[in-house]
Amino acid sequence: MQIEFYKYQGTGNDFVMIDNRLGAFPKEDTKLVAHLCNRRFGIGGDGLILLENDLESDFRMVYYNSDGSQSTMCGNGGRCLVAFAKKLNVIENSTSFNAVDGLHHATVNDDGIVSLQMIDVSNIKIESGYTFLDTGSPHHVQLVADLENYNVKEDGAAIRYGELYGKPGSNINFVRKIDETTFSLRTYERGVEDETLACGTGATAVAIAMNATAETAATSIVINVEGGKLVVSFEKKDNQYTNVFLKGPAEFVFQGTIEI
Repeated sequence: MQIEFYKYQGTGNDFVMIDNRLGAFPKEDTKLVAHLCNRRFGIGGDGLILLENDLESDFRMVYYNSDGSQSTMCGNGGRCLVAFAKKLNVIENSTSFNAVDGLHHATVNDDGIVSLQMIDVSNIKIESGYTFLDTGSPHHVQLVADLENYNVKEDGAAIRYGELYGKPGSNINFVRKIDETTFSLRTYERGVEDETLACGTGATAVAIAMNATAETAATSIVINVEGGKLVVSFEKKDNQYTNVFLKGPAEFVFQGTIEI
């Protein structure tokens, strides 16, 4: 069996994209998903995303981690899927689509910049040394002094697998403040079990966490990730964050077929 695939990346977060509107992809074959995401024996990617038909919206997003497990929301993956849907002529420049965390609205311009609405956030746990919140995926956020030389993989794994979050674990974000509206971010992603060049839900979590902990009063925040730059904007009323948008590039890389 041959599978046609497309490869997309958003600030270095790369994904295998498959048009599954006909339902031919074997969705329960987690070993196949892991193989396709393998960078040595497969196509390579931080995750695999299926674009499927949906009765309530333009399409449905089904997201898999690179280890083959179906996962929670992926912000950069969602942005890349919007660009993919535009390439397939499923949408033009605006869309609503369903994902595991509900309905998302998005726009995409002709330069490939995608602005994706994320879920509202109101439950933010602020502790000494870190903040925890869910932006479609769970995120631990903590400031560190020397981000450039920080051992993200080792320390991220220690927190992810430690007693703090138990078996489900969490994504782990290490942050440095640049100025009032700019922060740098490095993320250890569960499911990938390594540092990735970007994380969309992580960037969203960092922007909200920095505002919630009074590190910034800004409501539009630039997040520098290893693979580029993302912008997170939101409205804040009392302790609730609404109209949360994640904005950045989503680029087609290549397409091909692979035999399974």
